Amino acid sequence: MTRVLVVDDEPQIVRALVINLKARKYEVDAAPDGATALQLAAARHPDVIVLDLGLPDMDGVEVIKGLRGWTRVPILVLSARHSSDEKVEALDVGADDYVTKPFGMDELLARLRAAVRRAEPTGAGEDDVMVDTEDFTVDLAAKKVNRNGRDVRLTPTEWHLLEVLVRNAGRLVSQKQLLQEVWGPSYGTETNYLRVYMAQLRRKLEADPAHPRHFITEPGMGYRFER
Repeated sequence: MTRVLVVDDEPQIVRALVINLKARKYEVDAAPDGATALQLAAARHPDVIVLDLGLPDMDGVEVIKGLRGWTRVPILVLSARHSSDEKVEALDVGADDYVTKPFGMDELLARLRAAVRRAEPTGAGEDDVMVDTEDFTVDLAAKKVNRNGRDVRLTPTEWHLLEVLVRNAGRLVSQKQLLQEVWGPSYGTETNYLRVYMAQLRRKLEADPAHPRHFITEPGMGYRFER
């Protein structure tokens, strides 16, 4: 069973999420604050975390940073904050998706399923490849990236984006295709997601992120991976 950690200080929202998740056969833990969330994440190893940013003891962004220090578990941010800067900040520190309050339960559950799906390992196949560049190596079968002799820690979303680009090496992948393959079929216009995650990949993998040689932007069209 998939285990979900719900982190929110609003009892009515926690209650609604717990009821709906358990009705769909999820195992659910709940935390009312950031400190409890970090403790439960370490103790219970959830498969996905639903995290409110406005917690009583610390900002949700700090919780994300704490989690990303040791786990790649998908994090679905749930918040009443509407500004794009705050959304980008949450995505930038390692969140996988962002749902704004008030939210529809069906939409939230769909995004949660998509986040879990992105984190699932894919079976090895004939097209599994090892890609070498001058700066890093991608092992698609092992789902590993190595740079300068060290493994690079990627979030599930960062990995999925990298995988789509690498499997289409040398070809332009449209913004819509990337959004739908990485985030799901209901996505197609959230280009700010791509901007944030491409910046993250460049920061982690490019020798000069400001002048990328491997992750190329085709303005207004999409992105291309070059060896």
